[in-house]
Amino acid sequence: MKTYALIVAGGKGLRMGADLPKQFLLLAGKPVLMHALEAFHKADPTTEIILVLPAEHQDYWAKLCIQHAFIVKHEVTTGGAVRFDSVRNGLKRIQGECLIAIHDGVRPLVSPELINRCFAKAAEKGAVIPVFELTESIRRIEGPRSFAVDRSHFRSVQTPQTFRSDILNKSYHQPFQPNFTDDASVVEAAGYEIALVEGNRENIKITTPQDLLLAEQLLK
Repeated sequence: MKTYALIVAGGKGLRMGADLPKQFLLLAGKPVLMHALEAFHKADPTTEIILVLPAEHQDYWAKLCIQHAFIVKHEVTTGGAVRFDSVRNGLKRIQGECLIAIHDGVRPLVSPELINRCFAKAAEKGAVIPVFELTESIRRIEGPRSFAVDRSHFRSVQTPQTFRSDILNKSYHQPFQPNFTDDASVVEAAGYEIALVEGNRENIKITTPQDLLLAEQLLK
């Protein structure tokens, strides 16, 4: 089945304390975002990549591609006010029956193996997300009090979250809800069951300066 990667990169990077949005900060000599696109190309060069960017970032991205001689083929489309709108805009560029992986552009260390694992499971189950077990204790907050909970009942969620196109298109016809924190929550609200695959722990999301330093070390 045909595969697509919908890479969403609309963040302003306010927590980074930098002038540039975090997806454009340099990691091992090139922008964070380029690492993410390259991972999908390495996983399968036939996967069509659609990059969702705010309109005001598109010219800058084009200049970066020239500056870094970036040749991974991709299409750029315009994001929306929130992530939900950005994904819905990206889906308009995809036609026909296929598998679609939606990935955070600021997760530069996603492995090709994980990408292929997600596509394979989505072909079987229809909707899949990568997760990993928690290693630290967690607590539930209720007003002024907190309570210990059994961490074995919880998982940390990553991207790429991968779906059959019919499931994704139907799910994104719903009105936006504030509890849509990721694509799986949108699909689940439409009545579909989400399958899980094992993620890779180095697939971190670049949110803070410390994350960028950690990514540099992991690449080494």
